[in-house]
Amino acid sequence: MPISWPPASIRNEFGVATLSLGNAKYHKLQPRLEAAARAGYRWIDLFDECWAAYLEEHGLSGDQLWEATPENLQVARKLGDLVKSLGMRIACTQPLRKIEGIKDPSERQATLDLVAKRFPFMRAFDTDLVFMCASIRTDHGVTSDLKTVAKDLADLGDMAKAYSKADGGRMLRIGYEGLSWATRNTWASSWEAVRMANRPNVGLIVDAFNVLAVEFADPYNPAGHGRIYPTLQESINVLCASLAGLVASVPGDRIFFFQVGDAERMDPKKFLPPADPNVPVLLPWSRSHRLYPFETERGGYMPVHLVAAAVIATGYQGPMSLEVFNSSLNQPGAEVVETHARRGINGLRKLADSLRHVPAFWEMWQRGTREFGWSPVLRTGRL
Repeated sequence: MPISWPPASIRNEFGVATLSLGNAKYHKLQPRLEAAARAGYRWIDLFDECWAAYLEEHGLSGDQLWEATPENLQVARKLGDLVKSLGMRIACTQPLRKIEGIKDPSERQATLDLVAKRFPFMRAFDTDLVFMCASIRTDHGVTSDLKTVAKDLADLGDMAKAYSKADGGRMLRIGYEGLSWATRNTWASSWEAVRMANRPNVGLIVDAFNVLAVEFADPYNPAGHGRIYPTLQESINVLCASLAGLVASVPGDRIFFFQVGDAERMDPKKFLPPADPNVPVLLPWSRSHRLYPFETERGGYMPVHLVAAAVIATGYQGPMSLEVFNSSLNQPGAEVVETHARRGINGLRKLADSLRHVPAFWEMWQRGTREFGWSPVLRTGRL
């Protein structure tokens, strides 16, 4: 059930993805973790690329990152212990890509088994969550049929449950995220699949950037305002109507993880869609121009706080975790890590502080406020 609003305080602890502190090519994982701890983060979202690089630092193959050899598992336990020694925990590992909807039974089972290969490492890391991005495959070998996708999620949940029962550990969980350039690219379509999977250990991942990239933003809009709709009021009204649906329909304990990030408003005269038709249109923006919350001085413009308010209003109690990709992270130098760690934690603090100023717009929509053609969110002056 939605909580009373505004809450007396925001108790969600802060997290950060390892790739949001620096690229593994230039920055070893341990210094990034140490910088995160100094900045005040409590949770780490471990990316596969960073785990693979950490294995290579220990003389092992990064290409075999999920092979449960004694050597690999020993390094995984070392990493988990390192994170805990710094006062943090590993929240999850990611990303699982191109998993669901595979038609060929043999290929499907082999792909699901790849997910299960992570389970021993999740125990070694002392984490219980792995999550997958909605598939971007569009070839004839896959389907986006709801029943098929839901069955794949249910089967993954059952595999995680069976592993947990066999080893006696806490329940392993599967999270599902609607990627903004995937077939299921909204929170609603992702939740539809999670709900139909009907497994308590299968839940929704909400990523503020991916929500806004579909329901609010258009970085290529020739008008230069970076939105889908011409006016800010219309843009906010449409977004809030969607988020009101999230608060009304998704229980907070079924959201397994919440990621936040803004992005830069682009100059449509200079920032053009990719020439390669195989490259998703939003990919260049996502990979090189995300920002931490409230970085308006760097061009950030999306209402991340509205997504955050809706998620917290559901009763979600997990971390608010940064997932930011930007070309500025792909530079050498220790100062890159320290600077981004500080920028990120400052953005999260501003975001948390802002939430008490956001009115319960989801209640207003339920009462039909939208019919009056004005946005109560705009009236707060927060945008």
